Amino acid sequence: MTGAGGIPSRSTICATLTPSGDEIDDTAKMQAAINVCPIGQVVQLSAGTFVINDGHYLRLNKGVTLRGAGPGQTIIAKTNGAKPFQSAVSAKPSPLVVVGVSLFSTTGDSTNTKFSIALTADAVKGEYSVKVADASGFAPGQIVLLDETSGAAWQKDPQGRGEIWAAPDWRVVWQKHNPPVQFVDDFAPEALPTTPQSAGSWFSRLDRPTAEIKEVASVTGSIVTFTTPIHISYRTGHAAQLSRYALPHVVNAGVEDLTLTGGDAGNLRFNWAAKSWAKNVESTVWHDEGLAIHASFRVELREFYVHDAAWAQPGGGGYAISLSAGSSEVLIENGISVRANKVLVMRSAGAGSVVGYNYMDMGYINTQGYWIETGLNASHMVGPHHVLFEGNYGHNADSDNTHGNSVYLTFFRNHLRGIRTAFDNQAGGRIDDAAQSRNGPRRCAGLMAYSYWTSFVGNVLGAAGQMDGWVYESRFADGRPAIWMLGWDAVSPYPIDAKVSETTLRHGNFDYLTNSVKWDGEIVDRALPNSLYLTKKPAFFDAGRGYMWPWVDPAGATKLHTLPAKARYDAGTPFKQP
Repeated sequence: MTGAGGIPSRSTICATLTPSGDEIDDTAKMQAAINVCPIGQVVQLSAGTFVINDGHYLRLNKGVTLRGAGPGQTIIAKTNGAKPFQSAVSAKPSPLVVVGVSLFSTTGDSTNTKFSIALTADAVKGEYSVKVADASGFAPGQIVLLDETSGAAWQKDPQGRGEIWAAPDWRVVWQKHNPPVQFVDDFAPEALPTTPQSAGSWFSRLDRPTAEIKEVASVTGSIVTFTTPIHISYRTGHAAQLSRYALPHVVNAGVEDLTLTGGDAGNLRFNWAAKSWAKNVESTVWHDEGLAIHASFRVELREFYVHDAAWAQPGGGGYAISLSAGSSEVLIENGISVRANKVLVMRSAGAGSVVGYNYMDMGYINTQGYWIETGLNASHMVGPHHVLFEGNYGHNADSDNTHGNSVYLTFFRNHLRGIRTAFDNQAGGRIDDAAQSRNGPRRCAGLMAYSYWTSFVGNVLGAAGQMDGWVYESRFADGRPAIWMLGWDAVSPYPIDAKVSETTLRHGNFDYLTNSVKWDGEIVDRALPNSLYLTKKPAFFDAGRGYMWPWVDPAGATKLHTLPAKARYDAGTPFKQP
């Protein structure tokens, strides 16, 4: 897995702005300051509330930093936008800030690609180069897209629902059945993922959901070499292509030290951005996504606090963090994501990304508070692959099959509690999974159907002294809380995909039901490294009073220490480490 490259320290201020006040729209003067700010410098916002209304939004269109005086002190607000517990959007829905070249595609497809060149040899996982038919349009520093067609056709459905449209190797599984399955299928009976404007193009080029974004390091003859390794093979037999974008990505742009609220097409969006970031940012009361990363490369989210979606419902209306359209090698670290419909989704995106040391909890549906949503999650549209979850606290880990499958995920040294922390529903009333037996499905580690080749290593599952009534493994239809729920499905008759369990690696995980560590008998090595992406203790474990790292230790005498992000949340100081 690949961590991102770090956030530059910038001290040169090109402009300092104060709010206009009296509900006066501040967009024009803020955008003007951004437009003339030299690359590498800072547009500084003073304390107060800056208003962005009526469909306006800021665009960081080059490598500058937009910095406030601190979350809760500098606020960027759409005052006629999203409102708590209201599904309505304004007459002109818009985000607050876009880091990137555009809010919408300029070429009519979801990835904004213009030039696509065929590979003449398979791209090999772990290598840095590809061979293309014509490399003349590629140059060092370009951000490019590597993808392939799914190769899907009718296969026998492992869940017993007739046939399903899937790749023969099961790398890609679309939600299309023969005969059609109500409430499940994404396609009309006559449509396929190759049909224009179908679900096959929602978050990828048409029928190309397996993808990743790369940076070109060099071009020699027909060989294009990248700055980072390829995360999965891309095959000429699947029409693998390397594509340039119509417009260059915005590089080295950042948002820091402020609060965003009220966006009704998201709050902060990275659209065609590279090596960019959000740090010390609060995002709250939004529609769509609180923090969205689309068609972007090596974006970093650090010390964020995204919470309380305006309308906590499925369908994209209240997702906290989203990766989409091939976004790759993203680092999401040391943040807090709570009280949204889904605290994290990845849609045809995620390759080489790391989700590390975050507190992610309280995913819910406001009108169905009993439903326990996915927690640590790299899914929600076919295509995600090779994502590392390390050192997080989540109410569960899962991979949903709502719009297809995810593959090759790794969960390492996480605490997977199995139920959500009790909290107030925005629709009214208290949600308390520990006390409300109807709430479910209660599971620590769950993977829905078609989620293949996932690894769980060194995790701690459940909670000490609180596992009465739990079982080690169960099916959704059983209605029993379980440590493991693998291959499950939420639509009647609730079939099981046995291939999920068969392809899941479970090694060195401790659970509080059996009070033991379970090892894979075929793996001799039982030594767990401290990290799969860090070379030493991260600095944020030395902040505040200082914290033990690794904080999750399944084989140790003390299984769980303290996660810094959760300590901040529990103390009511999400941006100050106790």
